[in-house]
Parts: sequence; structure tokens; C-alpha cells
Amino acid sequence: MTKKVTEKTIQKKITDYLKQQSDTWFFKTHGGMYQVAGIPDIILCYRGQFIALEIKVPGKKPTKLQEKVLKDITAAGAIAEVVYSVEDVRGILGNLSDRMRYF
Repeated sequence: MTKKVTEKTIQKKITDYLKQQSDTWFFKTHGGMYQVAGIPDIILCYRGQFIALEIKVPGKKPTKLQEKVLKDITAAGAIAEVVYSVEDVRGILGNLSDRMRYF
């Protein structure tokens, strides 16, 4: 029997990875009655770039509200992505690092 991957497991792997990165600040949002609905799961700043990450289990999609918030964040000039694994996050940070080498 295979163990079902949960969003919480993916989130833990991502936060563990982010804790190891230099030039990175982040926090995990916690939904509830005092938080604006649709806010992505992780908000971070990597080398001066604002990034919002919505974590999903492979095969799942963000809600319409989550999609709108991600689009609004992108429209404001930040990076907003749906991620399904720590590898997705590595790719986002790696792409930023590669782009920053040319400035």
C-alpha cells in the first residue's frame, strides 16, 4: 500500500528547503477567520523578489479565488505560482538566480 501524499507533507518539505536558503525570508500563512481568503500558502522574499506560493497535491487545482489572488499578485509585479513539490520551488528560485546573474 502506498502512502498518500498530503499538502501538509509537501508544505513541510518546502519550508524545510526554504529554511536552508540564504537571502530568503518566508512565512507560512494560516487560514482562518482573521486572514483574507485566497492568500497563498507561503509568502517569501528571495533576493529582493516577492514570491507567493500556493501549494497543491498533484492533480488538484487552486480555487477560483486562489487563482484570482495569484493573478492579482502577478499583476503587481511579483511572482505567484502554484507548486506541487519542493522541486517546483527549487526551479522557481533557480530561474531567479540565473536571471539575476545578468544584472
